Amino acid sequence: MNFAGDKIVAFPGRKPLQVGFSREELTRILDLYGRMVAAGEWRDYAMDFTRDVAVFAAFRRAAERPQARVEKRPSLRGKQGMWTLFGEHGQVLKRGHELPGVMAPIERRLLKAIDD
Repeated sequence: MNFAGDKIVAFPGRKPLQVGFSREELTRILDLYGRMVAAGEWRDYAMDFTRDVAVFAAFRRAAERPQARVEKRPSLRGKQGMWTLFGEHGQVLKRGHELPGVMAPIERRLLKAIDD
């Protein structure tokens, strides 16, 4: 193993077999999922990990198209950002370099105005 600073690089030069979410990213995504379940918006989710992309899809019902889909594509990191939020009909809702900014449109749906 090579030691590069504080990080351990197991196999340098070898591409990973699949893209995945880090613990912090997955925690943030599942936190939003839990709040949407509590609000009655979502009931099911699916994750897919391929060589190029990691996908988290949230469903209102299991038999439907995903209501929201978050994709992580590290190959787009230097261009338009590796995070993309897709809507129910496949339209791109938001792209960016940071996950919290990309997930902001979904989090805004949880906010409700309260009249005094």
